[in-house]
Amino acid sequence: MALDEVGTVPWTIKGELILNCNCTVFCPCVVSLGKHPPTEGHCQAWSGIRIDEGQYGDADLSGLNVGLFLEIPGNMGRGNWKAAAFIDDRASEEAYAGLVNIFSGAARGSTGLFGMLVGEFLGAEREQVVFETEGNERRLMVGKKIQGAVVPVEGKDGKDIVVTNTEYWMGPDITVAQATKGRVRAFGRVWDFEGRSAEI
Repeated sequence: MALDEVGTVPWTIKGELILNCNCTVFCPCVVSLGKHPPTEGHCQAWSGIRIDEGQYGDADLSGLNVGLFLEIPGNMGRGNWKAAAFIDDRASEEAYAGLVNIFSGAARGSTGLFGMLVGEFLGAEREQVVFETEGNERRLMVGKKIQGAVVPVEGKDGKDIVVTNTEYWMGPDITVAQATKGRVRAFGRVWDFEGRSAEI
């Protein structure tokens, strides 16, 4: 039996993504789609994905979590990103391979632009990836490498502030958030973005 060529395998993920970066206020990339530089001129970020339902070909991705590490030297749209993925250690071999293909951009689809924008994929590692929600706080723990937590920024009448109907790669509706914890110890980087921009 011939293996399906990467990039032709159908895949789908439904769930929730959280992200915390070094921007001091809400990330300009969401609305400008990478045309405007990050507030600090460069982007350093961690992200967590909770997969509620997902498939990569015949592999079931449901119930798995993924952590991402991103470093972008300037405008998001200009590329030359460094990226890495931390894949849930509970994933089967097939699910692991599928998630690496998805988050490296090789699988095409909505993350396919990673294939163009990531200049250096630092690799994928199996790791204990925990994604928890308590009240309105979302927490991501990737071994000792990422310890993060984000909460929505409160708007009028205590409701979340949501930027809707965007063309953002991860989904049209982005909840404006802030990190209550944002520590990264990976790939020789030591970051702490507590209080900085976050997204849900």
